[in-house]
Amino acid sequence: MKKFLSIFIFIIIFLSGFNVSQSQIQNSRTAHRPNIIWIITDDISLELGCYGYTQVKTPNLDAFARQGVKHTNTFVTGSVCSISRSALMTGMMQTTIDAHNHRSHRDDGYILPAPVKPITDYLQQAGYYRVLAELTPTGLKKTDHLDFNFNWPNKYFDGDDWKQRKEGQPFFAEIHIGLTHRGKHWKTSIQQHQPQIDPDKVKLPPYYPDHPIAREDWATYLESIQLMDFYVGNFLKRLDKEGLSENTAVIFISDHGRCHIRDKQFLYDGGIRIPFLMRWPGHLKPGEINDDLISSIDISATTLKIAGVDVPKYMEGRPFVGPGVKEREYIVAAKDRMDETVDKMRAVRTKKYKYIKNYYPDRPYMQPNKYKETEYPVWNHMKELYGQGKLTTEQALFCAPTKPPEELYDIQADPDELHNLASSSMHQKTIKKFRRILEKWIKETDDKGQYPEKELPQTK
Repeated sequence: MKKFLSIFIFIIIFLSGFNVSQSQIQNSRTAHRPNIIWIITDDISLELGCYGYTQVKTPNLDAFARQGVKHTNTFVTGSVCSISRSALMTGMMQTTIDAHNHRSHRDDGYILPAPVKPITDYLQQAGYYRVLAELTPTGLKKTDHLDFNFNWPNKYFDGDDWKQRKEGQPFFAEIHIGLTHRGKHWKTSIQQHQPQIDPDKVKLPPYYPDHPIAREDWATYLESIQLMDFYVGNFLKRLDKEGLSENTAVIFISDHGRCHIRDKQFLYDGGIRIPFLMRWPGHLKPGEINDDLISSIDISATTLKIAGVDVPKYMEGRPFVGPGVKEREYIVAAKDRMDETVDKMRAVRTKKYKYIKNYYPDRPYMQPNKYKETEYPVWNHMKELYGQGKLTTEQALFCAPTKPPEELYDIQADPDELHNLASSSMHQKTIKKFRRILEKWIKETDDKGQYPEKELPQTK
């Protein structure tokens, strides 16, 4: 009996030691995973010094770009917050997961279709502490800024600061900057910052009227970027101070393009092309410039890969770091209902061309929309100038009572997308190619924009 008891005690001790060893191994693996941070500023395009834009001063982001990789051809899948963020959080086109109508499925209990999950679920399973916070001049503060067109039964995040995590636990942080979002706070907060930009000296895009209202609005937008850069600089200093910079992959992006009349909520590059800077010491070559076509859902897939998580086979996003990377030939973006304004557009973008299909050509670009009519000073002003016949040919295009069924732009020759080549005899082969690409994509992804929305929102 004593011999049996001794053997039993030995086995218990051995197994206990084995369990501790396994736990230590798991903790060791988790501890060596890199931290990952997304810095997401609202509503900006490539108006940063590091992208060659000389009318703003962005020294912190310029330095950050030199420390990592600057991506020059990155596009969101949709040009408004809830749509873009829904895609980013899942690595899926919003049109695939029925999240393509702005501010939809907020109250109807809609859950993502299996097997799709938010990427934060996978990160939690990999041992990551998940942080959601807003960046202010004084640091991080709590926020509930999720803005998804779906619901999820599990928690997306664990806290609002990585200081709350267990010792040695890797973290994923989604940091928002609302300063650059158009709103009442815009002018007030910017006026507290120097230097301010002289509206008389800004260079407007050719599709905006050269008027004091437009100049002041554009200058305010640029000022918000300068102040945002100051926020980012303070945040990066914190990483240095806490010794986190070396083992942290930091991604800087915008949730979509700039908040101006022909940009946000439309599929021109001003609405879907975003800045994308990435720093990951020891893994990315400092100062590199990458002009590969990247969709924002690729950032989601790449985040999982960095975390050591196998990218799900269903995911439409593609990792763009590591071996076996295959560059995209094109990206696709979509516009559907925006608040109470019903419309539908699809775009296919290569490095050279942009193809847009307008499914409601009888409806103007400038359909009635309460948000734009109350928040965009240039929106109403352009309508007035159009009625008075005071717009140039390029400016009047956006105010026309109807849209062309198709648009084709040579981006390299016409970066402002003003000269529609869809009816050009020289470009019929090209436009037929894009039609085939779009038709194939719609079929393969089962684009939910094909089906009527079950419940339309009330006009706000």
